[in-house]
Amino acid sequence: MRLQASTTLLALALLATPALAERADRQQPVNIEANLVTVDDRSKTHIFEGDVILSQGSLQIRGDKLVVTQGADGFQNGVATASGNRLATFRQRREGTNEYVEGEAERIEYDSRTERAKLFVRARVKSGGDEVRGNYIEYDALSENYVVTAAPGSNAQPGGRVRAVIQPKAAETPDGGAQQ
Repeated sequence: MRLQASTTLLALALLATPALAERADRQQPVNIEANLVTVDDRSKTHIFEGDVILSQGSLQIRGDKLVVTQGADGFQNGVATASGNRLATFRQRREGTNEYVEGEAERIEYDSRTERAKLFVRARVKSGGDEVRGNYIEYDALSENYVVTAAPGSNAQPGGRVRAVIQPKAAETPDGGAQQ
């Protein structure tokens, strides 16, 4: 029963990942696969290790390690990491479309209190044909705003640049269809 409670906490910590996530996912069961699970009830820490796959509806988070902590206030923080040259990843369908939001980085953090996802080192987020890349990406799920920089808290990009690819949107015709 404790493992089921911990997976529910994990789901709460990681559900509001970037860009208009599919709302129905929040009502789906959380499934987690890993080679090892360590639960420390005293510190409210849950560690999933070894080819970790979390799925809930259309949401999927993968990494070599996933650590979830819960504060005294009940809010959770989740950190997914990868080792070697690999990257932690997430993928989730956008609300009302067949498009997915996908992201990857060496470390992905999510704070359920602020509903912010932070991607660190070799970070990339792709939605449809649009893509942003930088060493640090922060996404605010409440305001739906991205910040992409060379480093957290940095406005200048010494030795690094951020990149974005924004696809043109099809213009609508008078009959409401898309113009080719």
